[in-house]
Amino acid sequence: MSGNPPTERPSALGPLQAPVFRMLWLTWLAANTTMWANDVAAAWLMTSIGPSPLWVALVQSASTLPVFLLGLPSGALADIVDRRRYFMVTQFWVATVSVLLFAVIWMDALTAPLLLALTFANGVGLAMRWPVFAAIIPEIVPRHHLPQALALNGVAMNASRIVGPLIAGALIASVGSEWVFAMNAVLSVTAGFIIMSWRREHTESPLGRERLASAMRVGMQYVWQSSRMRAIMLRIALFFLHSTAIMALLPLVARGIQGGKAGTFTVLLAAMGVGAIVAALVMPRIRAWLPLQQRVLLGTALQGAGSVVVAFAPNVYVAVPAMMIAGMAWLTVANTLTVAAQMALPDWVRARGMSIYQMSLMGSTAGGAALWGQVATWYGVHTSILVAAASSIVLMVAAQRLVVDRGTEEDLTPKRGVMKIPQMPAPPAAGRIRVTIEYRIDPARTQEFLAIMQESRRSRLQQGALNWQLLHDLHDPAHFIEEITDESWTEHLRRFDRVTASDVQLRDRRLALHVGEEPPLVTRYLIEAE
Repeated sequence: MSGNPPTERPSALGPLQAPVFRMLWLTWLAANTTMWANDVAAAWLMTSIGPSPLWVALVQSASTLPVFLLGLPSGALADIVDRRRYFMVTQFWVATVSVLLFAVIWMDALTAPLLLALTFANGVGLAMRWPVFAAIIPEIVPRHHLPQALALNGVAMNASRIVGPLIAGALIASVGSEWVFAMNAVLSVTAGFIIMSWRREHTESPLGRERLASAMRVGMQYVWQSSRMRAIMLRIALFFLHSTAIMALLPLVARGIQGGKAGTFTVLLAAMGVGAIVAALVMPRIRAWLPLQQRVLLGTALQGAGSVVVAFAPNVYVAVPAMMIAGMAWLTVANTLTVAAQMALPDWVRARGMSIYQMSLMGSTAGGAALWGQVATWYGVHTSILVAAASSIVLMVAAQRLVVDRGTEEDLTPKRGVMKIPQMPAPPAAGRIRVTIEYRIDPARTQEFLAIMQESRRSRLQQGALNWQLLHDLHDPAHFIEEITDESWTEHLRRFDRVTASDVQLRDRRLALHVGEEPPLVTRYLIEAE
C-alpha cells in the first residue's frame, strides 16, 4: 500500500479499529490458543510416556519441523489460490488432528512415537496457516499501521500462550489430557466457520494461476536475490536456534523447581506470555527508542539472561519475573525482524517470502530443540540452557558485524501498466523465451552502467527470470546486450505484472545512460533448441 505515514506515533491498538482485522485477530487468537494448548498437553504427556530429555524436546521439534519442510509449498499456494478458503481449510485440518488425538488417548493407545507423529500432523496445520495469515494482514491494514498490526498479532500469540496453557493445565488436572484436544477441535472448527463468513473478493490473474513448482522457484529466487531478506533470515535463525532451549526444556525446568508440577509449567509459560504482551503494547516506544540492530542485539542478550535465571531459579518467585523478561525480549526481537521481512516483500510474493522466513525460524527452532535436548541428556538441563544463552549472544554479535544488511529501502508500490506489455497475435504455447535489449553506452561511463546492470540482474531474477547475462561487444566498446531468459511466454508476461516503483526507477536510471538516437532495441526469441 502506498501513502506516507502520519507524523504522530501510531497507536498500539489502532489496527483493531478495522472490523476485518479485528475479526481475523480474534480468529488468530483462537488458532494460537489451540496451538499452545496442544504443545502443553503433548509435552506433559511425553514426560510420562517418554521421560528422557531428548524425547521431551522432540515434541517441540515435531511441532515446528513441518513448517520447515512444508513452508515453501504452503506459501506458494497462499499466493496463487483464494487466501480466505485456504485459511479456512487449515483450521479444519487442525480440528481433524485434534479429534484423532482425543480418540487415541481415550482408547489408551498412545505411545511416544505416535504422539510425535500426531504432533507432527498438527504442525502441518501450522505450516499451512502461517504464510496465508502473514500475507493477509498487509492487505487489510495501511502500511504505516503494519508494525502495530504485527505487534497485535504478537499479543494474540502471547495471550494464547497464557490462556492456552492455563486452560490446558486445568483440563489435564481435572478431567485428563484428552479433553485438551477436544477443546482444540471445537475452537478450530469455530475459527474455520468465522473465516468462512468473511466476504473477501479473490481476483484471479488474467494470466491464470502459476504452476506450483514455478511459484516455489520464483519465491526462493526473490528471497535469495534480496540482501535484506538474507540478513533478516540469518538473524532470526540464530535467535530461535538458541532461544528455543528454554522452551524445549521448560517441562523439565518446571519439574526441577521446588514443588514443581504441571501448574508450575503453566505459570512459567503464562509469565513469558505476559512479558511478550507488555512488550507488544509498548513496541511503538521501543521502536522509536532503539534502531533495528540494537533492538535485536539487546533483545537477544536479555532473552538469554532471563533463560539462565529461570534455569537456575530456586523457586517460582525468582523464575516468573525472569520468564517475563525473556518474553519481553522474545517478542521484541521477533516483531522487529518480522516487520523488517514484511517491509522487504511486495504483495505478489509476500506469502512465499514470509513462508521462507518462517522456514528459517521454525527450522532453527526444530533443530535447536533437538540440539539442546541432546546437550541436556549429556550434560544436564542447566548446562544446556547456559551454553545456549552464551552462544546466542556471541553469534548474534558476530552476525551483526560480519553480515551487514546493505539493502536499500525500496518502494514496492505496484506499478502494473507503467512498462509497455508486449502484444503478440499468436503467442507461443510452450517453450522458453529469450529477450535481448541492446544499449549504447558512453565508454567513459561503463563502470557506472555495469553497477546499474548488477541491480538490474537482481531485479529481473526477483521478478522470475530463469537466467540473466550482460554481453559486451569486443569490437564496439559502446555496445552492450542484456539477455533475459523466461520459462515461458506466460511467465514472461508475469514479470510485467510484478513491476514496482523501485523497478521503474531502476529502468529510468538504465535509460538515462543510453546514448543511442533510438531507444534500446528489444527483441524476443523463442528458444527452439539448447
